[in-house]
Amino acid sequence: KAIQYSKPYAANTISLYAAKSDTVTKPDDLAGWEIGVPKSSSQDKAVTNAVGSTATIRRFDDDAATIQALVSGQVKAVGGNQFYGQRLDAASAGTYERKIDFLTTYNGVGTRLGEKDWNEAVNAFIDKIKANGELAAITKKWMAIDLPQFPESIPNIPFAVK
Repeated sequence: KAIQYSKPYAANTISLYAAKSDTVTKPDDLAGWEIGVPKSSSQDKAVTNAVGSTATIRRFDDDAATIQALVSGQVKAVGGNQFYGQRLDAASAGTYERKIDFLTTYNGVGTRLGEKDWNEAVNAFIDKIKANGELAAITKKWMAIDLPQFPESIPNIPFAVK
């Protein structure tokens, strides 16, 4: 209600990461587990909402402490963004994997409400770099992931000035 968003150009998926040997496909499988998250983060909110009282949530000061808690055995799993997989592989190659996706958030450019020219210019630029492959290449280079699929719309968040 305070700004106008463009179409999304990036996404952040919050997931559960655990040992490859653990079988987990849904939140109910986490009964009795301790799951680490960075406190007051989007991971904290997403994991807490998804697992409720099924598992114990342990909150750590930051991403590094959360990852260290998993690697050192303080927790059985962690809630993390798409970069946790890379960090966990660096800490303990081949041991951990993404198990459950809880939430995907999207990033768009924010402009002042009603600035139709700016919004149209930004959306045209995003369309152009998506179509010519530049956005996919940038995402692969800097985020080390494939370009995600973006929604055409999000309820109550228009991507264009009406």
